Amino acid sequence: MKPSNVYTAFNPYFLIPFFGWVLFGIYAQWYWGKEAIFIFVNTHYSHSLDAMMSIITHMGEALFIIPVLLLLFFNASFRNPRFAGAASLANIGAFLCSQGLKSIFNHPRPLNYFNEAAWIHILPQWDHVYHRSFPSGHTTGAFALFSFLAFLLPKRYQSIGLLLFMAALMVAYSRVYLAVHFFDDVWVGSILGTVFSILAIRIFYRKRTSQTDE
Repeated sequence: MKPSNVYTAFNPYFLIPFFGWVLFGIYAQWYWGKEAIFIFVNTHYSHSLDAMMSIITHMGEALFIIPVLLLLFFNASFRNPRFAGAASLANIGAFLCSQGLKSIFNHPRPLNYFNEAAWIHILPQWDHVYHRSFPSGHTTGAFALFSFLAFLLPKRYQSIGLLLFMAALMVAYSRVYLAVHFFDDVWVGSILGTVFSILAIRIFYRKRTSQTDE
């Protein structure tokens, strides 16, 4: 039977908006700069956004990412060394790379950069961090996970990739909103996470075919 689905590192519903985001990031950093972008995002707040961003940001953490991957692993079609290798490279690889870059650059976070200015919108229960800002680990994790999931979607369901992209983008937005990162931190983190997922699919699923498109 002719294979009806081939896993590739190309889901247009995820990658096309992602490429648009990358281009927007180049323009935004050139035209406005990281300080102006941070001030705009962080100072446009509301009680509902405070609650929403505090929840959304956790989708970039291991306590969210690992259970999602384990749920996939329980599915018989993903219970194999190929999936385990791809998931590890995409997510653990991206995490280790982001942590290494954090230690190398050790950029100040907004609270440190602006010397805890009174105008910064931050609540007591939020993380108050000051160092190792670049790149954003949460954003790296979110884009690694959600792009990886988008690339595993059968062709008939690839449109879900747009929702996965929006979820990852909301995590990136939350990190600036919550005053723990600048725009360049989340922008680079998004690229890092997505690139690791592309590499993982290209390496482990290069010859992966399926007999059904389910």
